[in-house]
Amino acid sequence: MDILSNSVTWFADNQDLIIGYALNIIFAICTLVIGMMVARFVAGTLHKILGKRGFDSTIVDFVTRMVRYVIVAFVIIASLSKLGVETTSFVAIIGAAGLAVGLALQGSLSNFASGILIIALRPFKAGEYIEAAGTAGVVESVQIFSTTLTSPDNKFVVVPNSAILGGNIINYSRKPTRRIDLIIGVSYNADLAQTKAVLESVLNNTKGILPKPEPTIAVAELADSSVNLVVRPWVNGPDYWPIRFELMESIKNALDEAGIEIPYPQMDVHMDK
Repeated sequence: MDILSNSVTWFADNQDLIIGYALNIIFAICTLVIGMMVARFVAGTLHKILGKRGFDSTIVDFVTRMVRYVIVAFVIIASLSKLGVETTSFVAIIGAAGLAVGLALQGSLSNFASGILIIALRPFKAGEYIEAAGTAGVVESVQIFSTTLTSPDNKFVVVPNSAILGGNIINYSRKPTRRIDLIIGVSYNADLAQTKAVLESVLNNTKGILPKPEPTIAVAELADSSVNLVVRPWVNGPDYWPIRFELMESIKNALDEAGIEIPYPQMDVHMDK
């Protein structure tokens, strides 16, 4: 009876304090739940708005993800404030911890900063075929710390953003047309006018080669074993590899039919008696 009586007395004496703590806990939970819902709603709405305005999906995903993280961080701090936690000192602790983590994760922060620059400068976007950081593939997405690619042989490649931004970036999809550069070697005994005519005939009979700019056929080099000619037609970007493969086969067959020799590497040896 004494314990029960003391408990009732203590509750009566601290009723206001208990109710205050209970209300603070309820408010903190409500703030956290509502804040998470707001973060999800704002991120979803922003994603739809940016998508309807034609922004690249990579930029849309990156921006909405960052906005959601920022809102969630503010919601957590507000919830802790409702529980009576001194948020000023809490923010200071987070700042100090962030500095320590930042020093330990300099590479990750470099990738983060590079990701922001990639989003801002837009040297490439999702769906484009690029070559960067020693690898090539179709861009799937630009994430906070890395960029994901799908290689031509269907490999999933993850490349750190700092590695991409720290080197040359070749975007094969940005321009609508590409030039095919072929070097064709023929024998020194070959008639160059006839050779050019054969090469020009192959180009004229190959579908997909653009009339403008005009293809280039010219002697590029008098090499050790052959006369090297350059063949440079222009094609639409998606047609580059199919037409390149077709041209290599067609040129070989056409030169064989014309009796024009494609020589092997050779060396003349002169012996003194």
